[in-house]
Amino acid sequence: MIDVETLPYRPCVGVMLLNQKGLVWIGKRVPEHDAEPEHAWQMPQGGIDPGEDPLLAARRELYEETAIRSVEPIAEAPEWFAYDFPPQVLERTRKGKYRGQAQKWYAFRFTGDEAEIDILSPPHGHEREFCDWRWEKASRLCDLVIPFKRDVYQRVVSAFADLTS
Repeated sequence: MIDVETLPYRPCVGVMLLNQKGLVWIGKRVPEHDAEPEHAWQMPQGGIDPGEDPLLAARRELYEETAIRSVEPIAEAPEWFAYDFPPQVLERTRKGKYRGQAQKWYAFRFTGDEAEIDILSPPHGHEREFCDWRWEKASRLCDLVIPFKRDVYQRVVSAFADLTS
């Protein structure tokens, strides 16, 4: 039996990517990730490599998941936001190594052309995470994300409220 309370949080980053209209980029997770279709949407996020600067990790994760490079950083969340994995996720995907994730969030402005976005052929053999994407109002994000991430999404939306439409 795993004592979840003693497990560390996995250090991660998250990216709120905004277009010129203040809408947020969200991707629909591929079906094998077991999320219900109406809650399968999320912003790009991922782990920080040992010794990696969180801002560089955010740029790397965004590129690995979307092929997007044309961005400028515009804000950083004032603190790290954490969530716990539900028991089924903890057992199935994380093998008891982490209790959840602690994330540093950044807001980036997308400065490129949408033709740059490629979720179907991730660079460098990275595993495909999304099967669809769209621009969405920040106020809708919490309704679209898997329930155990909602509190963090509310905090992210609040942290970057002055940047969104």
